[in-house]
Order: sequence, then C-alpha cells, then structure tokens
Amino acid sequence: MEALQISFFGAANSGKSTLVNLIAGQAVSLVSSLPGTTTDPVRKRIELPGLGPSVLVDTAGYGDEGELGEERERLSRAVIDSTDVAVLIRSGHPADKKWEELLVKSGTALVCVERGADRDSVLKMIADAAPAPEERFLTGSLVEKGSVVVMVMPQDSEAPKGRIILPQVQVLRELLDRGCIPVCCTPEGLPKALKSLSGLPRLVITDSQAFKTVNAILPKNCPLSSFSILLAAAKGDIRVFVEGARAMDSLRDGARVLIAEACSHVPDTEDIGRVKIPALLRKRVPGIQVEIAAGNDFPEDLSPYSLIIHCGACVATERVVKSRIRKALLAGVPITNYGMAIAYLQGILPRVSLP
Repeated sequence: MEALQISFFGAANSGKSTLVNLIAGQAVSLVSSLPGTTTDPVRKRIELPGLGPSVLVDTAGYGDEGELGEERERLSRAVIDSTDVAVLIRSGHPADKKWEELLVKSGTALVCVERGADRDSVLKMIADAAPAPEERFLTGSLVEKGSVVVMVMPQDSEAPKGRIILPQVQVLRELLDRGCIPVCCTPEGLPKALKSLSGLPRLVITDSQAFKTVNAILPKNCPLSSFSILLAAAKGDIRVFVEGARAMDSLRDGARVLIAEACSHVPDTEDIGRVKIPALLRKRVPGIQVEIAAGNDFPEDLSPYSLIIHCGACVATERVVKSRIRKALLAGVPITNYGMAIAYLQGILPRVSLP
C-alpha cells in the first residue's frame, strides 16, 4: 500500500508548520514568527488515524520577493506532482487565489482551511478528500494461480550488495501472494533454470538491461517482459509509452532527449539511465543530446525536448508518473520508459508481453 502524501501550502508565515506539527502530534517543522523559516520541503512519514501510512510535506511559503522567493515557490510547485491531498491554508494573502487555482488545475484533491483550524476537523476533511485506494497487480493478467514465473535478476555493480532491488522485491512478493511459483536466477543461470522445469514457464520477467541476452536464450513462444515495463503499465499509461518508444525512429542529430529518474542516486559505470540507454541512443543517432533530471527536478518547460525516457518509477507513486505523462502530452513531447526504450532499440518490443 502506497503512503498517502498530504502536502501543506500557504503564504509565508501563514501557519503551515504549526498545522503540520499539530497533525503529526510532534515537532516536524521549525515554527517561528519570522517569515520564510521553511525553505526546502520538509517530509515526515507517519501513521494517521483513519488514513493509514501517510507522508506529511511542509512546503516553503509563497509570497516572498526576490530570487530566493522564486526558488522557494519552484520547489513548492514541484511537490504538487506527488501530492495526493493538498491542504491550502488561506491567510488573506493576495497569492492565495493563484495557488488555489494552480492546485485545482493540477487535479490534486484540495482541502482549504483557515489559519488556526483544529486537528480533528482537518483530518476529517483530508480523509473525505483522499482518493480511494485501488488494488492493482503489476503482473496484470499475464499470470494466474499456479503459474511458474522465471525472474531474471542481473547481479552487476548496480545491484545493491546483500539485497535485491525494489522492483524485483515488489514483483516477487506479488507472485507469492497470487499463488504463483517464482524461480529466480541470473542471466547466466537462465539456461539451467529453464532445463530444470517440466515445460516452458508462463512468463519470464527480466531486468530491462538483460533483454537482449535473455531474448537470445528463450524460445520464441515463451512470453517475456521486464520489471520496468510491469511498473510502467501499473503506474502510467502503457499505450502512451509504446507510442513514445516508436518516436525514437524520428530522432535526428541535435535532438534533445530527457532521461527522467524518479529517485536520486549516485550513478556508476553500469548505470542504466545515465550510461546504457544513452549509449544505445547514440549508437542509433550519434549526434543526440542527452540530459538527466533526477528526483523532483523534472523540468517545468518540456518544449525543448524531442523525447522523454522515464525510469521504472519503483519509488514514485502512480500520481507522479501520470502527472509527468500529462505534462509531456500537453507539451507535445513523446514519453516512454526505460524498459520500453531498451526493448525498442534492441528490436524486440513486438515480442514483449504487456500487462
């Protein structure tokens, strides 16, 4: 179950931090009579009555003038994409109406309160506005109870020592919950894993970077997908991503491609988004320009780009992914994801199973 993100917006010194601390029942944010005390968004994970796992986000107040005030507002706007319920504290500031319109336009569930609102009433308003949770399987209709599913998990320098990465954990847990029989191996161990089975598996799920290797090993009638593609279908719009992958045929020298990562991490020499995908793109179009946006640093202006390639978004919510898709479509920029892009660039997208 994804945590509900509740973000608090309002003018500088409007009482946002006080309300966040009241809701949390503890000192999450620094409270001061000086305006502009909160600069970067402050996040606090918490279990709330009637709401369950939640993340409270205290944003910087709007209304400050100058370059610093503009930067604070930019950071606060970036929070909207990941927000499930926005709480706007009205304080009579001239910018209240502008921000209310901005939040409504974003499609975010909105709760408007006055300075000094009490905890119980605000919690009830948030609970009433919160979107109903929807159960969705990453593997969709690709498997059923009793299905044998082979999971191919490369253990290169990108794999964390002593554990497996989040998308693999999520899919493995789902397969167990659905009564499937998962078989885990590395690309090197795949031939032996297949021989150990009495027949073909119902599905093979691989890390996208091993698509080419795994595809060469599998019989052509064996269904193949990737962790990234399963996440893309569950959190985004699979049809938009397929069309975005096909748009790579129109890329020319000088085109700007944005690689968008939902998380921030320290890349290494085998990084899929910063090394492997750019190398595949440049093999097809040598003069292409690749730019990276990590975490919340998703550009507000997407018009300079010819294509956006988004990560699997294992740490991002469905709302974040769909918000970015919507922004790309409004800007007229094709968008796809890591798994789709790699499959297309390697010529195997038509044989990949989509949920």
